[in-house]
Amino acid sequence: MKRMIVLLTMGFLFSSFTLNAGIDEVASALKTGNVAQLVKYFDNTVDIIMLDKSNSYSKSQAELVLKDFFSSNPVKGFELLHKGENAGSQYGIGNLITRNGNFRTTVYMKQKGAQQFLQEIRFENN
Repeated sequence: MKRMIVLLTMGFLFSSFTLNAGIDEVASALKTGNVAQLVKYFDNTVDIIMLDKSNSYSKSQAELVLKDFFSSNPVKGFELLHKGENAGSQYGIGNLITRNGNFRTTVYMKQKGAQQFLQEIRFENN
């Protein structure tokens, strides 16, 4: 019985770690504008919402859109202000600091198997 409790506890801790790891890794990539790191978390399609371009993109298209956004808005930093989860999905809200101003950034991730996948990223002028 003790063994079963230990295994369940370890499983719970591991699953909690993996859930939080996704949003923290995405926040880390946003701090430096590292699109290559973000791509690792993209789902098959990613919704990108910003003032001039809002659409659902394939992984490769989303990578190009974000590279263009970060080249037009060189990143100086990112502050994760709030994160949470609901039924296997995660979200994070933060402030992307760029040379051209700050953007309120919202990220939505969904659990698929053992990994979190980026479903949507939203940039709004602050």
